[in-house]
Amino acid sequence: MENFHPIDLSKWERKEYCDHYFSAVPCTYSMTVKLDITRLVQSKEKLYPAMLYCLAKAVNRSRELKTVLSSNGQLGWFEKMHPSYTIFHKDTETFSCIWTAYTEDYQAFCQSYHQDLAQYGDIHHFDAKPNTPPNSFPVSMIPWESFEGFNLNLQKGFDYLTPIFTMGKYYEENGRFLLPLAIQVHHAVCDGYHVCRFVSHVREALEELPL
Repeated sequence: MENFHPIDLSKWERKEYCDHYFSAVPCTYSMTVKLDITRLVQSKEKLYPAMLYCLAKAVNRSRELKTVLSSNGQLGWFEKMHPSYTIFHKDTETFSCIWTAYTEDYQAFCQSYHQDLAQYGDIHHFDAKPNTPPNSFPVSMIPWESFEGFNLNLQKGFDYLTPIFTMGKYYEENGRFLLPLAIQVHHAVCDGYHVCRFVSHVREALEELPL
């Protein structure tokens, strides 16, 4: 599998924790944070591709958030992860999923995003863009309402290690624009420390955007 690195469990420092939270006490959890996107809003830049880029940049800095189970059940991590995101269709009130290959070049990523949106954005199927790669992570947005907390209930969630991100409607507070971001992860591969470090990386990515 492309860019997939199997984990040698005999040498893995998380083996005891993974065994506990994957088998003994299966555990996923979610955490909602608020991101200051004032600079992004004031720049008039498109919000969705910018946030997809920042999330992808932060995910790709964290091996914990790139650790997955392969299709044959092998635990390992990908060198690179790509965002797979939802697009809403007003006419049918349904959505489709599109993915865009991540590149660290922000302008190049945005260009690819707009190309994918133009080509697949009007296709009314669940997987509008075919061949979603296994090294992708899901992102969705609920732009009609803000929220303080959000979690997903997955029937087979205890076997799903890939992080899931959900954004809400941003709002103004004391002159700053805040965006709620819900993060859902599996405790077998990702602790609270790693989630907090990821959030710090997202905030860094927001500050480093070439706006």
